[in-house]
Amino acid sequence: MRVAGLISGTSVDGIDVAVVDIGEGLHVVATSTVPYPPEVRDAILSVSNAATHTATIARLNFLLGELFAEALRETGVPLETIELIGSHGQTIFHEGEPVEFCGRRIASTMQIGEAAVIAEHTGIETISDFRPSDMAAGGKGAPLVPFLDYQLFRHPELARIALNIGGIANITVIPAHAKPDDVVAFDTGPGNMVMDAVAPPFDRDGERARAGRVDAMLLERLLADPYYRREPPKSCGREQYGAEFVRQTGIDIATATDLTARTIALAVGRYPATREVIVSGGGAHNRYLMERLATLLEARVCTSADFGIGVDSKEAILFALLAYQTCHGRPGNLPSATGARHPAILGKLSSGTKRKMGA
Repeated sequence: MRVAGLISGTSVDGIDVAVVDIGEGLHVVATSTVPYPPEVRDAILSVSNAATHTATIARLNFLLGELFAEALRETGVPLETIELIGSHGQTIFHEGEPVEFCGRRIASTMQIGEAAVIAEHTGIETISDFRPSDMAAGGKGAPLVPFLDYQLFRHPELARIALNIGGIANITVIPAHAKPDDVVAFDTGPGNMVMDAVAPPFDRDGERARAGRVDAMLLERLLADPYYRREPPKSCGREQYGAEFVRQTGIDIATATDLTARTIALAVGRYPATREVIVSGGGAHNRYLMERLATLLEARVCTSADFGIGVDSKEAILFALLAYQTCHGRPGNLPSATGARHPAILGKLSSGTKRKMGA
């Protein structure tokens, strides 16, 4: 079955697309990234955990649906060959831990990029809104990527950690000869989000951080945050590491880069049996960050590209796989990773009316 996966991550830099053939195995047909126009990126950031107008969110929701459909067309893969789309959309709010709200304790999440628009513009059935089902079952709604990491990287003899450095960094811990219930996964803290905010649009290759000087006192104060030592499952997002964090701390690029590296190292250090750390996400392009990780970690540091999975496409591949699971009535979360009470079938279906009508 040929499935397309679509996502824009918490770095809000563009739309990642993967077209995958899924059957006996998983074969990547095509991948691409379509950058957001600057005004669209600015609009998304303006509604991400921020005071805004419902009209702006509604308009962006439909606009992103159109942009996601266009991004799929730009891969060059004929739409008539694609049977299903899995679209994560764009997260604008994620609060995995319940908070007091109107007399109840509520956890919540919101992704935009209207799936009905994607289905209408492509004629292909589209599954979206993957996180709420896990949260309804008591999970954090994140991370979901361990479902794919387990499929790709489990090994009979080597303990591995899959590290994704997007806006937020997260790890999937896969012990040697692991069963699904053995997998542990959680957000380690900031990935690119703080670095990008203090050195927009990003610090290419980490050269500005390399030339800077770490504020040791600030770094130690930030590392004292109890989150980094809290037991998983746990998740975080722009709510913790967005513009307010940057404003309050006055952090610079060198310190932000070391914060990302050190918090990842703290998380990986919980699992001393680890022999390989397999990096994906935009942070894998940051040479200085990768050098810091290689210095801080005892395990071998490599990238998902060493296993045939592009560092920028893993999450798009994930949502193709999760859509495939949902289409076949199968769960797509790992409760050991998200904290859900049980495996859950994820997502909501928007019918591809043009395709069904034979257009």
